[in-house]
Amino acid sequence: MTDTLVLILGDQLSRDMSSLKAADQSSSVVLMCEVLEEATYVKHHKQKLVFIFSAMRHFAAELEDAGWKVDYVRLEDKANSGAFSGEVKRALKRHKPEKLIVTEAGEWRVQAMIDGWAEELEVEIECLPDNRFICSKDAFAHWASGRKQMRMEYFYREMRRKTGLLMDGDEPEGGQWNFDKENRKPLKEDLFLPTRKRFAPDALTQQVMELVEARFSDNFGTLSQFGWAVDRKGAEEALDDFINCAVAEFGDYQDAMVEGRPFLYHSLISAYINVGLLDPLSVCRRVEECFKDGKVPINAAEGFIRQIIGWREYVRGIYWLKMPDYVEANALDAKRDLPWFYWSGETDMACIRDAVCQTRDYAYAHHIQRLMITGTFALIAGIDPKALHEWYLSVYVDAFEWVELPNTLGMSQFADGGFLGSKPYAASGSYIDRMSNYCSGCRYDVKSRTGEDACPFNALYWDFMARNRHHLKSNGRLNRVYSNWDRMGDDQKQDLRKRAREFLDSLS
Repeated sequence: MTDTLVLILGDQLSRDMSSLKAADQSSSVVLMCEVLEEATYVKHHKQKLVFIFSAMRHFAAELEDAGWKVDYVRLEDKANSGAFSGEVKRALKRHKPEKLIVTEAGEWRVQAMIDGWAEELEVEIECLPDNRFICSKDAFAHWASGRKQMRMEYFYREMRRKTGLLMDGDEPEGGQWNFDKENRKPLKEDLFLPTRKRFAPDALTQQVMELVEARFSDNFGTLSQFGWAVDRKGAEEALDDFINCAVAEFGDYQDAMVEGRPFLYHSLISAYINVGLLDPLSVCRRVEECFKDGKVPINAAEGFIRQIIGWREYVRGIYWLKMPDYVEANALDAKRDLPWFYWSGETDMACIRDAVCQTRDYAYAHHIQRLMITGTFALIAGIDPKALHEWYLSVYVDAFEWVELPNTLGMSQFADGGFLGSKPYAASGSYIDRMSNYCSGCRYDVKSRTGEDACPFNALYWDFMARNRHHLKSNGRLNRVYSNWDRMGDDQKQDLRKRAREFLDSLS
C-alpha cells in the first residue's frame, strides 16, 4: 500500500529533507527522476551532469539501505518522458498514492511547475519549506520590507545572533562582526600549498560518465580530471580535508589567485552543501569548534562562516524576493555578446585563460576568479549580463540559479542598479597584479594603459566609468574615481577610450 509519494529533486540529497521527515517510511515511495529538461535547460558542464546524476544514484542507494522504497527513473530508461511533470504523472499511475509530498524547489522555474500541479494532478500535494536554510523566504521578505538599502552585513549579524555562531553572549567573538580587511593577502612565492583531496570515480560514477559522454558529447568541459565526491561519506571526507589542511589559512588567502593552482585553501564543498550531501549549519559549527580549540584564527573562521550564513542565505533571499523579473535586469544597458574565449580559453589575457581553462578541466573556479576575473572583464567590457549568467550557470559544478543569479547579475554585473551591492566590482589590471601571479607571464603589460601591449583591463576600466557616468555619478563610493578621471587631460582620456574601443572591436 502506498499512501504517499515523496518526490526528491536532484539538489535535495539529504535524509533530513522536510519531505522525508513528513512521510511514513512504511507506506511511502520515494520518487527520484533524471529528466532531460533539467539536463538541458542550459548546456551544463559535463562534470556537473556527472556529479548530480551520480550523487542522485548514490543517494537512492542510501535511502534503500535505510529501508525506503525508491522508484528511480534513469535518463536512459526508454519510458522516461524527459520532464518532471511527465514522470510525476507516470509515478502517480504506478503507485496510486493519496498524497504527493515535495520540499520546495530551489529554483523559481521548478517551483512554478510544482505550484501548477495543484490544478493539473488529481492528488493532494503538500509542498514543504526547505529546512536546510536558516532564514525562510517569508522571514527574509519581512526583514527586507521597508528598507531603503539592502546590505548583507546587517542581515549577517542577525544570522549570527540567531545561530549563536561566533558569539560571546550578545557580542561577536573578537569584538567585531567582520574581519574581511584581514582576508586580502596575496600569496607569497614560497608559501606552502596543500595537495587537496580528490576522489577516484567508482563503478557507478564511471557508468554515469559513459552516459554523459554519449548523450552530451558537445557540452563544455572534460571528464578526465573529474574528482568530486558523489556520496555523503565522500563529502564528509572533503570537509575533513578542508578542516585539517586548509581552513586555518583560508582567511588570509581567500582572495589570492595562482596560475595553475585552482584549489589553494578554499573549501571545495559548496557543491556538496548545495545538493544536500553536507548540512551548512553543521559545517559552520565544525569551523567554529576549530576556532574555539585554538586551531583556526578568528579571521579565517569568521570569513568562512560569513560566506555561508551571511552571503549564501542573503542571495537566496534576494533571489526569491526579486524573481521572476530579476533575470532580465540590465541597469547598465550592457548588450555585447559573450566572447568565445569564455568557452575556448583562447586569449592572450593570462588571467582569463587560466580561469576558463581550469573551469573546463574541473568545473570550478574560486569566488575571486569568478568575481574579479571573468566577472570584472564582462562588466567593464559591457557584456550582456544574462549571457554571463547563463555561462556561470552552465559551467560550474556548484551553480544553481538561486545562488548563481544574484551573485552574477547583482554583485558581479551591477545589473540590478545597486539593489544587492553598493558599487560595481570594476577594477583595472593593478588589482589582478596585486592578488595573483597572472601578470608576470602575460603577453600584456599590466603597467601600461594604452597601446597594443597594454593590459586590456586598464583602458576598459576607465572606458566603463566614462560611458556609464550617467548611471553611476550619484554613487558616493565612486566620487574619487570620477575625480581622478576629471583630472586627466583630454588627450589621455581619448587615448584610453580609443584603446578600449579597439580592443572591444577585436572581440566581434
